[in-house]
Amino acid sequence: MIYAIYVLIGLSVLFALAGVVGMLRFPDSFCRMQSSTNISTFGVLGVILGGVLWSIFVFDTPDWAMAVKLLVMGVFYIITSPIAGHAIAKAAYKKGVRPEKEMVCDKYGEDLENAD
Repeated sequence: MIYAIYVLIGLSVLFALAGVVGMLRFPDSFCRMQSSTNISTFGVLGVILGGVLWSIFVFDTPDWAMAVKLLVMGVFYIITSPIAGHAIAKAAYKKGVRPEKEMVCDKYGEDLENAD
């Protein structure tokens, strides 16, 4: 079981590394926001799941309270991180930040036209 924990933590490190590379390489702020959302969602989720397995299987007596707390944190991350990224992207669009290339589908622009 300890190897599964190490694999989960290793995967979260790889997701975080890929997200950081994406933040450095992507051309505009919207792509960078997508990459940073992946870091906060998948990078943290592997560590949380590894912590759940650690608290249940590694200790002599399973710490169920810690496992439940970590699972609640994981659910909170899964729900809030994409919503926060979407809200930040929409606020940036409203302030006039646009991608370098022309967008094929501009749903934010349609929403702004309908709001006026």
